[in-house]
Amino acid sequence: MKRVLIITYYWPPNGGAGVYRWLKLSKLLPEHGWQPVIYTPEDPEVVADDPGLLRDVRNDIEVIKRPITEPFNLYKRFTGRSTKEKVQVGFLNEKKQGGWKEDLALWVRSNFFIPDARVWWVRPSINFLKEYLRDHPVDAIITTGPPHSMHLIGLGLKRALGVKWIADFRDPWTDIDFYAQLKLTKWADAKHKRLEGEVLREADHVLTVSWHWADDLQKLGATKMKVITNGYDPDDLPSPTEPVDDAYSLVHIGSLSPTRNAPELWRSLKKICDEDLSFAAKFKLRFVGPVDHTIAESVAEAGLGAHLERTGRVTHEEAMRQMQRARVLLLLVNDTPNLMGILPGKLFEYVSTGRPILGVGPTEGDVSRVLDHTPHAVVDRPSLMQQRERIKAMFTAAASHPDQRWSRAATCVQVVEELNAL
Repeated sequence: MKRVLIITYYWPPNGGAGVYRWLKLSKLLPEHGWQPVIYTPEDPEVVADDPGLLRDVRNDIEVIKRPITEPFNLYKRFTGRSTKEKVQVGFLNEKKQGGWKEDLALWVRSNFFIPDARVWWVRPSINFLKEYLRDHPVDAIITTGPPHSMHLIGLGLKRALGVKWIADFRDPWTDIDFYAQLKLTKWADAKHKRLEGEVLREADHVLTVSWHWADDLQKLGATKMKVITNGYDPDDLPSPTEPVDDAYSLVHIGSLSPTRNAPELWRSLKKICDEDLSFAAKFKLRFVGPVDHTIAESVAEAGLGAHLERTGRVTHEEAMRQMQRARVLLLLVNDTPNLMGILPGKLFEYVSTGRPILGVGPTEGDVSRVLDHTPHAVVDRPSLMQQRERIKAMFTAAASHPDQRWSRAATCVQVVEELNAL
């Protein structure tokens, strides 16, 4: 059996959106003749504790863990945050934060930790893996980012050993949602773009999760570009199935960063409630996961505060139960320049439940390419008020069957094709 080294920052029991893609694919790769070897930090910054994910780690997979040095504890102490507080991504703050210390910490992180705060792990990892690979050769390497420091490890190994290398972009690098918020100097911006270009040009193959993002990466220099979307694992569906809420629940699963705020939707929902008191009596807006304070404030300003239910971070298992319970699942596409290619991993898990999905985002974007039939709907922000009847009808729509195009088994076949083509 051929061997593939997968270099990933996120691995169980660490949870969060970054872990699922290669955790699930590593479970399936041996069925197609590829034995994964996982390289991951021993003591990473924890996004979410989710030991239940360890059930998906095959017993026959070698997992190599090495110490990592990260600056987040220094950042927390400097800014007065609790050392137990989880560091959020995408500039999400559940409480109002600010002041000169936050601004200075962001400037230092942006300009001295390029491409990200895990950059100190790059050189030690290259040195360790060069020795490991001489004694335990592999047929290919896969790096997955963000954090994009993982790609710099792959770049170093490619240059040192000539090993075949696939760079997987789960999110863009310089086109990521919050890049413009990083307070970069011209020198730092140029370094980001230089490193990004080296990775895109020197990787044997480049993968990403959406079609628009693939076009963007090709413009930046990527060759042998392939789109392999995320997917769903049927084994994750709760059994027995959770009963659907009696309430008209509109449920968002996962982080709600500021760029996902949709005041147009909140106003439209309030208008529906005002027009139909029987609907209002049953309507619930449920957020499962961390929510930026600006979104909670926006919901309250629209007059929906009495309808809002908030649940903090939950395990992946509980998130799947919450998905099955929902009358309608809510997907909010970030209102950012790269919005056309945003295709979150949770969308495919939404699809697996068969529940109706309301997407708020561009009707010509990649989300619409996945949600291309009823009972789902993708509505752009300007037309939300005009689409009230369509939105209201979704709460009584019938469920659908999961689309097998988006299963992990289908995406694994595509990964294997890329590996075999190296």
